[in-house]
Amino acid sequence: MEKLNPWKVGTLGFQHVLAMYAGAVIVPLIVGPAIGLNAQQLAYLISIDLFTCGIATLLQVIGGKHFGIRLPVILGCTFTAVGPMIAIGNLQGITAIYGAIIASGIIVMILSQFMSKIMRFFPPVVTGSVVAIIGVSLIPVAMNNAAGGLGSPDYGSAENLFLAAFTLVLIILMNRFFKGYMKAISVLLSLVAGTITAYFMGLVSFAEVSQASWFHVVQPFYFGFPTFNASAILTMTLVAIVSMIESTGVFLALGDVCERKLDSKDIKKGLRAEGLAVVIGGIFNAFPYTSFSQNVGLVALTKVKTRNVVIAAGVILMTLGLLPKVAALTTIIPMAVLGGAMIPMFGMVISSGIRMLSAVDFSKNENLLIVACSIGIGLGSAVVPQIFESLPTSARLLVENGIVLGSITAILLNLVFNYKELNISESERIEQLKGDHSAEMI
Repeated sequence: MEKLNPWKVGTLGFQHVLAMYAGAVIVPLIVGPAIGLNAQQLAYLISIDLFTCGIATLLQVIGGKHFGIRLPVILGCTFTAVGPMIAIGNLQGITAIYGAIIASGIIVMILSQFMSKIMRFFPPVVTGSVVAIIGVSLIPVAMNNAAGGLGSPDYGSAENLFLAAFTLVLIILMNRFFKGYMKAISVLLSLVAGTITAYFMGLVSFAEVSQASWFHVVQPFYFGFPTFNASAILTMTLVAIVSMIESTGVFLALGDVCERKLDSKDIKKGLRAEGLAVVIGGIFNAFPYTSFSQNVGLVALTKVKTRNVVIAAGVILMTLGLLPKVAALTTIIPMAVLGGAMIPMFGMVISSGIRMLSAVDFSKNENLLIVACSIGIGLGSAVVPQIFESLPTSARLLVENGIVLGSITAILLNLVFNYKELNISESERIEQLKGDHSAEMI
């Protein structure tokens, strides 16, 4: 690809920010009111979330000797933590939330040391299934956003469906007829065009922008110093383990897209950086952070694999976190427009999983059964989580998450059917994980 000048790097970085912005701010918008925060506190929570997203992203992307996967990955707050954070906040107070987050981040850094020992449990039949489950699980999110967002009074309206379809069609047309830079920023251009169209339809409001302040200063422990409660720490640790499983799949998918062969040390450094990011989230009274899987789809769609673009995205996120009025400007993008852009991005994650599975020997009925059961159970859990309502809360944290349940299913079934293959060397396993197939995607 051509060398990117600063303007192009910044624009492509902003596209990454727009792609993950809704996912980043929806967590504070849900958690804040649920634990009794007022409007001013909620505004700060959203801003500090963006600022800490930027710090966590730079930590993972720039990396160092002991931390960071050094791939173009965006970090954001994990959706898995929403329910537990609300429960902890209502029962034990907001400071217990951040004590549990800090403790769980430290535990993640410790557990990351053992990832090299378990890489043999992730052959292509497992990793491909995991990545495919991630993509499939994200599609309902995209479709709900395309309809206007769950709970919105105009959910499924003709206007929302038109905006989603309009945005989606623009992305397809730009990828069909444009080349180079214009093709690379097709998602950004489509989001802008969709928002302008929505404005002329009377669906864009600038009220939140006018009410927001221009600048604020972030501070650690804004909501108070953390308190440490054993049950809260255990709950958040379960969330952290969920995120580790998800992030491992994201790392493998992104490595495949970027044509970089990851070994166990890379995974360990990535998970260690994620654990440190969780600790930083607790210190700044934000959220536990994890690798955003939608980033994989955007990298695959644009074919821009340079880390400089995501470094720019991290700087932009930190800037938005310091400028509430500027950050609020991005909230004018209608949910339906975001949903229309999410459909092809999340679909690309599924494509990445299918490519990984292409290295699997499907002449063996056992491998067919592993893929069938893991994806089937993962999708079923994501679509019908209410079947687990009678289970204890700690168990529901795991089984109601389709990605985790499907991943565990794939790992266990691989142990049952392919246990004889678990003793091959690590280098052979990494080759098996990635295969020799290309990561080029449409």
